[in-house]
Amino acid sequence: MAAETERHSLPHSRLDAVIRLHTEVDRAADPLRTIHAVRLHCRRGCCDCCVDGLTVFEIEAERIRRCHAELLSQGAPHLPGGCAFLDESGSCRIYADRPYVCRTQGLPLRWIGPGPDGEPAELRDICPLNEAGPPVETLPPDACWEIGPVEARLAALQAGIDGRALRRVPLRALFRCP
Repeated sequence: MAAETERHSLPHSRLDAVIRLHTEVDRAADPLRTIHAVRLHCRRGCCDCCVDGLTVFEIEAERIRRCHAELLSQGAPHLPGGCAFLDESGSCRIYADRPYVCRTQGLPLRWIGPGPDGEPAELRDICPLNEAGPPVETLPPDACWEIGPVEARLAALQAGIDGRALRRVPLRALFRCP
């Protein structure tokens, strides 16, 4: 119970930092949305990327807990298979406070990971609904969202808050009535 109480008493300064980071992500992603406007099919109700199993850093979970306490205590999660925060029409019930992973969905993504030979290589992906247009592999690097830097900043904000290793929380687990 102590860990639960501690988690719900994260310093406001860290939560404010998460809100600022989410705002920065939105601003940085806007030019990419403009560049790729013709190919992006992401609209209200498009929820193909909103799947079960998404996890967030504890500090992002705390933002959701604080901003959506009533939903989490009295509401029910969406049916299994879709994100717990979808409503019946496929819209996000926490859109303004959605975590980082949701803020860049649909955009062309790039990151460093193991290539076919096991050596580090740049990898890329895009939502299958947004594949129309130039192949993601041919886009200039600055036309893709780089995975890694924001995750590192979230990890730094999370580090040391509760004295444990970095922990990710399944979005579905935030509801008190699964």
